[in-house]
Amino acid sequence: MARPPSPTLTDSERAILEVLWKKKEASVREVADELSKKKPVAYTTVLTMFKILGRKGLVSHRTEGRAFIYSPAISRNEARTHALENLLKQFFNGSPNVLAQHLLSEHDMDLAELKALQEKIDATPARKNKP
Repeated sequence: MARPPSPTLTDSERAILEVLWKKKEASVREVADELSKKKPVAYTTVLTMFKILGRKGLVSHRTEGRAFIYSPAISRNEARTHALENLLKQFFNGSPNVLAQHLLSEHDMDLAELKALQEKIDATPARKNKP
């Protein structure tokens, strides 16, 4: 029985999207060649991953001769936002406040980083009700 697709990006899916974000569009061969520069990867594995990404609505393609040319259907920022939303739901009860407190308590930040963060907080308009 096949395992259900992950609602979040797997490492392999993200690696493929990283190539597409960089190149804007690419064939399976081009992506496989790019990924193989770091670690050997089979063409058929990349092809399978593209099928999964397509079912998830994360890539689109056009036909060029006999090849499919893929492009990302979401931006890197959209992927980050989606991943962060999943992280918030899974580990922080949907609370950005709890996440921020966790980051501050678990990661050393120097004074300049804390000052920059405070400036960002001060510049963010407060909302009474979330949409």
